Amino acid sequence: MQDFLWENQSSVSEFILLGFSKDSQINAILFNIFLFLYLSTLVGNGLIVSIIHLDSRLHTPMYFFLSVLSLLDMSYVTTTVPQMLVHLVCQKKTISYVGCVAQMYLFLVLGITEGWLFSVMAYDRYVAICYPLRYKVIMSPWLCGAMVVFCGLWGVSCSLVYTVFTMRLPYCGPNEINHFFCEVPAVLKLACADTSLNDQVDFILGFILLLVPLSFILTSYIRIFATILRIRSAQGRLKAFSTCASYITVVTMFCGPAMFMYMNPGANASPERDKKLALFYNVISAFLNPIIYSLRNKDVKRAFLKLTGWGRPTE
Repeated sequence: MQDFLWENQSSVSEFILLGFSKDSQINAILFNIFLFLYLSTLVGNGLIVSIIHLDSRLHTPMYFFLSVLSLLDMSYVTTTVPQMLVHLVCQKKTISYVGCVAQMYLFLVLGITEGWLFSVMAYDRYVAICYPLRYKVIMSPWLCGAMVVFCGLWGVSCSLVYTVFTMRLPYCGPNEINHFFCEVPAVLKLACADTSLNDQVDFILGFILLLVPLSFILTSYIRIFATILRIRSAQGRLKAFSTCASYITVVTMFCGPAMFMYMNPGANASPERDKKLALFYNVISAFLNPIIYSLRNKDVKRAFLKLTGWGRPTE
């Protein structure tokens, strides 16, 4: 891929990432906010992965998928936030052509993998709630591993298409990207050629990578809700609804902005709006996932208190 990209590279050898503001005081405030979010994301998700790994009672399909989600979130924010933090406090805000390609590709690989992982997690909840007696048989370790590999293969292959179609275009200047990282819609605005084909490819891929998983998720949760309504115990219904509400919150926060970004024609894109949307599915969702998904979970809290010896968890 690198040889192909270098052959099609134009006179631009590096890009300038404009970020959020030229005001040094605003950038200082943003630096502290994003540093807090980044470190909290690493600590929170790292804690989830460690707890799930160390406590054998959490070695179940649901927690296996949650640990994969946490690993993806840590990697996902690391592709963009450290560089953004450096640019917020430094005058030089450049990224090399090759660095831009690498960042774009890695960001897409992790993001697409995470999007498909959400549909796998919805299927896991569907089996757990609708077929509880067969759950361990259906969700075997082999199947869980295969589904995660499937998500990763979608990420690797589709990201290659996105990246090659974006970077095959000539970039002859200006080289200022109105964004805080090399994201496809922002980079395409600098192309010195017609991008209508890219808009069509982005829409088709967006349909496959966002609407198809969302349809799987929607189908799973329609069946889940139908099953929950048949549960006689009010406490059982409440527990099941609570789990589903947490999941739906995470999916909406991640997929909604991503769909708006990647299924909109480039001509309709707004740089300032796109930067805010990117924060949702890149930074904020990764920060909130441990809180919404895991740290509210009784099993995770019980395992944490047991491992730390900080007291007995409340039932």
